Amino acid sequence: MSEPATPTDLAPGIYDMPEDQYHADPVPGGSLSSSGAKLLLPPSAPAVFRYRQQHPERRNEFDLGHAAHKKVLGVGSEIAVLDFPNYKTKDAQNARDAAYAAGRVPLLPHEDAQTDEMAAAVMRHRIAGPLFAAGRGEPERTLIWQDKATGVWRRARLDWMVTLNGGRLLVGDLKSCARAALEFLPKVVHDFSYYQQAAWYLDGVRALKLGDESADFVFVFVEKTPPYLVQVVRLDDQALAIGAARNRQALEIFRDCNESGMWPGYDDSDIAVISLPAWAARKYEELY
Repeated sequence: MSEPATPTDLAPGIYDMPEDQYHADPVPGGSLSSSGAKLLLPPSAPAVFRYRQQHPERRNEFDLGHAAHKKVLGVGSEIAVLDFPNYKTKDAQNARDAAYAAGRVPLLPHEDAQTDEMAAAVMRHRIAGPLFAAGRGEPERTLIWQDKATGVWRRARLDWMVTLNGGRLLVGDLKSCARAALEFLPKVVHDFSYYQQAAWYLDGVRALKLGDESADFVFVFVEKTPPYLVQVVRLDDQALAIGAARNRQALEIFRDCNESGMWPGYDDSDIAVISLPAWAARKYEELY
């Protein structure tokens, strides 16, 4: 299904490319990813997107998630287990920085054991285990397509694609989190704009005709602490519709900023008036 990527002359399609090539943006002239779309929209701003684009950084808070991905999906950055109890010493910090420079994910021994348990919990799960079974699907595939309405090139890197019995395509995305109980997940999905990611990836699947209208997307959440509980969820139609609408706003902003060369920050047309949070206003309402 997929083909090797070339650094130039990319056409719409599905590609097998290294993670660093994807994040560096393989599309000549530039493209927009789901994570980039989130940065263009409030509470962020185009100026934040532009800065991050020009000053990419490796954020160590994602190391556990990256390592769990590697152990479940079998692909991704190599893991470097560093023989230190923590990063308090200069030697440990230098070893961590060297791992980053080499494109590896640094883990302390207890973090390596932790991600082993996270991956094992995913594979034991009644739904997630068969979904991510080796040889059943395609891991870490890059989709590249052009948005018809704006002309913007779009890209997505799918954790997992699998064709189910009956021919329906399912996209699976693995997320690590603090709590995977259903009462916490709606806030997680909102705070990290995962509803935009799901809508974005489904756009790519449909634009490239990788699946019909029955194509679906599920998140597999795994907790980062024992007993490493797992929850598999899909988003309802309303969440996906809101995600698609927000993505449309981001595409239009990206097009306009590229054409104008202007990447604005927060609105500076006037002095804004703000209030206390609603909960605080209610707390003190008897005082006025």
